[in-house]
Amino acid sequence: MARVYLSLGSNLEPRRHLRAALDELRARFGTIDVSPAYRSRSVGFDGADFVNLAVGLDTGLEPEALNDWLHALEDRHGRRRDVPRYSDRTLDVDIVLYDERVIDGPGHLQLPRKELRHAFVLKPLADIAPQARHPVSGQTMAALWAAFPHEREPLVPEPLP
Repeated sequence: MARVYLSLGSNLEPRRHLRAALDELRARFGTIDVSPAYRSRSVGFDGADFVNLAVGLDTGLEPEALNDWLHALEDRHGRRRDVPRYSDRTLDVDIVLYDERVIDGPGHLQLPRKELRHAFVLKPLADIAPQARHPVSGQTMAALWAAFPHEREPLVPEPLP
């Protein structure tokens, strides 16, 4: 079994879509670790604020198969693929870390995920996996978050009841 960390985000009915995604992740993978959720400005385009969180889970799926399953999850929740890549979305789920693997593959499969340089991915991951290590730099998520210029990308806690 591999230990995997995901980033989930939405800026179109985020509470509805994130809750539904968490339910499906639990149904497929069993027990999952879920970070607090945070609201932040959209990155890469002018859009509504996003709500993001991180999930840790164990899986026997290889990265490519997991990535395909996550794309199908996004599609089930109305993710549009006929619009620019950086645009509003109902659900965005990315594999951020998959054990210690480093991959640059098809289907935007990139491990570790380059978005770790953004607060909306790094902070939730540091919340649930502070001792997880970046497979390239070797730094822990806690150390990466401690060094992050927090004022550059402010986050606001967002309850997901």
